[in-house]
Amino acid sequence: MNLSESVEMYLETIYFIQENHGHAHVIDIANMMNVSKASVSKTMNQLKEEGLVNKETYGHITLTDKGETISREIVKKHYSISRFLEKSLKLNPSEAAKNACKMEHIISDEMIKAIEMYLEEIDQLAGK
Repeated sequence: MNLSESVEMYLETIYFIQENHGHAHVIDIANMMNVSKASVSKTMNQLKEEGLVNKETYGHITLTDKGETISREIVKKHYSISRFLEKSLKLNPSEAAKNACKMEHIISDEMIKAIEMYLEEIDQLAGK
């Protein structure tokens, strides 16, 4: 599934909120993403139509199984890129995470696989 960067950011945000609180609300997403509640509401309706979120009227927002699967892949990609930037370029964790957030939406599957292989090799050399 080829999703826009915006949709990926929404799914990732919902994932993190849901992990911490069990569910999200429009206001939580708006605050975390620094967007309007109207924008969030519109996008949630679209994501619901696409089968990515469950949304109760004026209530809880949770990821569907499909939405959670996609979100986990986005988070995994973010984590791998962030670790790669820390290990290979010696960026501090904050700078690595900031850049990973931008990069996770544009790199190819082939590149993420190469990054993950690199990280595995580094871990093996370190005895992890």
